[in-house]
Amino acid sequence: MEWTRLRVEENSGIVTVELHRPDKLNALDITMFEELDKISSALKKRRDIRAVILKGAGGNFSSGLDIKSMATAKSSMLKLLAKWLPGNANLAQRVSRNWRALPVPVIAVLEGRCFGGGLQIALGADFRYVTAETELSIMEVRWGLVPDMAGLLSLREVVGRDVAMQLTMTGEIISGEQAHALGLATAVVDDPMACAVAFCQKISQASPDAIAAIKHSTNKSWLGSERMLLARETLSQVRLLLGKNFFIAGKRQRKQLKGETASDIDYQQRQSFW
Repeated sequence: MEWTRLRVEENSGIVTVELHRPDKLNALDITMFEELDKISSALKKRRDIRAVILKGAGGNFSSGLDIKSMATAKSSMLKLLAKWLPGNANLAQRVSRNWRALPVPVIAVLEGRCFGGGLQIALGADFRYVTAETELSIMEVRWGLVPDMAGLLSLREVVGRDVAMQLTMTGEIISGEQAHALGLATAVVDDPMACAVAFCQKISQASPDAIAAIKHSTNKSWLGSERMLLARETLSQVRLLLGKNFFIAGKRQRKQLKGETASDIDYQQRQSFW
């Protein structure tokens, strides 16, 4: 597939999706929205990938919505907001929510500016690695708008309600260090891309079925009822026990306990029900 606003690379099952509009600080125009929706939807169907890394080109993640391009093309705004039913996700919301639906870990590498819609996209990731100098802001209020890209799905899980409202109501720009202290960032590191790659390589040693089940169960149960959590845990475990990767994981673990290399034992593709 041809991409004009993204750069997509794949190496050993790790897919890197780069927002590539460096001359505009990776600002989000309608084409980038559409391409992010397409790539995330396509990756969801694949069973052979192990992780996804999101990053921005040119030392910035994204400066947010390209207000000028949207203001001069009213049809673009309609494309972003249109939906069949109120409870469905529109295009603007899918570019954040879709990453949560992938059955593999998604890691956002945040450098430079990560404002407005850029932060909403990053909130759709499972992990966010930042530098101390990264600047983050839920900036929509400065334009007289409300955040409407589904970032609140994750924001409500990682910070308190008062913190979420404070950040949203003020549009304050915070540093990577501040974001980590608030729970908005997973870690503050000197080289977030290297850290993301190392993390992906580490989890690639685990069963893809187990990783998918952990993400699915955690996301579904985090704010769910106790009964649903208990039921989901049991169902996930039964599915794992019946899968071939469970036996492969056991074989790998036995070899490692004996001090032997387990790199010659490969997992099968992730089960389809994740």
